[in-house]
Amino acid sequence: MSSGNIALLGAIAGFTIYLGLPLGRLRTPTPRLRAGLNAVAIGILIFLVWDVLTHAWEPIDEALGKHTWGTVASGGITLTAGLTIGLAGLVHYDGWIARRREAAARPAGPGAAVSAELAPRTRSQAGSLALMIATGIGLHNFAEGLAIGNSAAQGELSLALLLIIGFGLHNATEGFGIVAPLAAEGERPSWLTLLCLGLIGGGPTFLGTLVGQHLVNDTLSIAFLGLAAGSILYVVIELLAVARKMALKTLTTWCILLGLLLGFATDAVVTAAGA
Repeated sequence: MSSGNIALLGAIAGFTIYLGLPLGRLRTPTPRLRAGLNAVAIGILIFLVWDVLTHAWEPIDEALGKHTWGTVASGGITLTAGLTIGLAGLVHYDGWIARRREAAARPAGPGAAVSAELAPRTRSQAGSLALMIATGIGLHNFAEGLAIGNSAAQGELSLALLLIIGFGLHNATEGFGIVAPLAAEGERPSWLTLLCLGLIGGGPTFLGTLVGQHLVNDTLSIAFLGLAAGSILYVVIELLAVARKMALKTLTTWCILLGLLLGFATDAVVTAAGA
């Protein structure tokens, strides 16, 4: 597969975020639709956590067999750092966002309700939160794009295509998360606002794919894959929390199973095709 085609698929993976963004303009999004899409993403991402970490561990495992301890040490440290940044970094970012939300919801004074004069400021704060969420999503989508491009550059098209499918479906669910603060405030974002938020949240997947194709070595690959694995694991934890709140256990279970089987099926088809 040419680098141009990989870049195109990376762009598609990133811009599937626009599938979820228009939900911000719906007054009553269908709960079962959101729950189903959320659960399918969980299933695919669970498969991806295993697949990505398997590929990240391969060069370390090979070095262990050859007793090249320097490579083992550098690879282990790199993988640990990538996982830590991808997982713990997003946890701290999420905590920062939560504190900003609490500050925005705090009354104007002791025992006082927010006055009507502060309503425009509240709406502005909701817009700022949406922007910050889109920025955070964009940062880890860039890491995901790096993993896609790096895998493709090393000839691991099976992993690259699985990453594109998994991240693409995941990005489709992220769109509503971005516009959720606006929806909570009763704001219906304009189409221009949705366009900008989508570029911030989904565009970095494409940029990361371009960069990742031109930076190839084992240490860099381990770093990218570790960062992506941490990000994926963080997202899985978040999506599981969302699924529990939706209280549609039967639908969620079947859709998670569907997503997991889809991950294995895609890997089998691509591998059988010789990728």
